Amino acid sequence: MKYTLYQIDAFANKLFGGNPAAVIPLQKWLDTELMQKIALENNLSETVFFVAAKSTDADYEIRWFTPEVEINLCGHATLASAYVLFNILNIDKPEIRFSCKSGILKVSQHEGLITMDFPSWKPERLDIYPNDLSAILGGLEIVGVYQYRDILVELANEDAVKNCMPDFSLMKKNIDKMIITAPGNTRSDVPSDCVDFVSRFFAPGAGVDEDPVTGSAHSQLIPFWSEKLGKNKLHALQLSKRGGEIWCQQLNAERVTMAGNCVFYMKGEIDL
Repeated sequence: MKYTLYQIDAFANKLFGGNPAAVIPLQKWLDTELMQKIALENNLSETVFFVAAKSTDADYEIRWFTPEVEINLCGHATLASAYVLFNILNIDKPEIRFSCKSGILKVSQHEGLITMDFPSWKPERLDIYPNDLSAILGGLEIVGVYQYRDILVELANEDAVKNCMPDFSLMKKNIDKMIITAPGNTRSDVPSDCVDFVSRFFAPGAGVDEDPVTGSAHSQLIPFWSEKLGKNKLHALQLSKRGGEIWCQQLNAERVTMAGNCVFYMKGEIDL
């Protein structure tokens, strides 16, 4: 059986930026073990599969796999899937509704920018956290530690986030996933001269030491920074080597939106 695979750079406005995702449309679900093997073979941070939904509540069902595990929410691969549906498969809909383990995700496109409606996961401050957290982050000063799904560590400034060199072996022993974040600097290297916050995301427990751009992490970052900065529209950068730019909004206590660009890289075929 042959399956089409698209590789898309998500949260990017030029090739080789953002976060690459393998997108595989299906007529029906494959066996979970087989999808996991495909994700391992692709060796990208995410391989995403979707099928037409049976329920009228959604248009498609969607699932995401790292090389090692299936996860419950992924932003960049959802963005990439929507890009494939809107721009390659030419789905004639103003909005696509994906059904997943985290509920219904609504995605729309306007003037090339794809906007995703995601759950808002406000992290709560932790008074007790791993003693070796500072050692994991190379001795950096920690401003605060929070958590919803993932550990979120606030650092002093953007330079600390950018220059952090984590000990992934130590991290993997104690923490599956971690976000580090700080306020952004004023700069001239992005379309807007104001970046509200920056971040990086590490997931050694899921087989991805550092994810280039992470939509699901922004489900926590948006409510965190929206409250801290007192504003509901935010501009963010993820400071991985590939880098990614995200336009964010806190809609209400339950939902956030995040928007970005995508770039087509390749189309291939899997023969199973």
